[in-house]
Amino acid sequence: MNATRRTVVLGLVFLFLLALSYIENVSFFNYIQDVFMNFPLAMSLVFIHNLLAVSLIILGMAFYVEFVLAFLPEKEIERVVLHHPRIFALVFTIVILSMSILRASTLFQGQVAVNTLAFVVLFSLPNGILEGYGIFRSIEKTLGRKLVLKDLVIVYSIFFFAAIFEVGFVHILIWIST
Repeated sequence: MNATRRTVVLGLVFLFLLALSYIENVSFFNYIQDVFMNFPLAMSLVFIHNLLAVSLIILGMAFYVEFVLAFLPEKEIERVVLHHPRIFALVFTIVILSMSILRASTLFQGQVAVNTLAFVVLFSLPNGILEGYGIFRSIEKTLGRKLVLKDLVIVYSIFFFAAIFEVGFVHILIWIST
């Protein structure tokens, strides 16, 4: 399979999985309150949800790399992200974490409340650091075309421990509020 065909197939697979992840995301957030009443179930579903998210990020970045290599000319400006994967990975990770914090703050009141935003940020900081490192590492390795099975195991392990922390923090919040 040539590079152009591989890029197109990768892009179509990415779009298909993006649509499926939207369905998963909507159903996950519709049943989140019921799920968190059972610790093992919550931990499993949060872990699977995070794995799907980071896998989609990896697939999207792999598509981007293939697209740049197959379709864009070999000029410096078109390949700046590939030449500096750490900087882009850092920026992308900050954007993802910011969106996650805003999304988490909407779970409490249905909208972003500035007075609870600082509490959400402070309380989710350990988990955010852990997930942020997993996202950063996966993006950096993918854009640098150095992602191997060992890296995937490390990233998925990070998200396993992040799921334990996240569900534990939610249970602590529930315990504090009652």
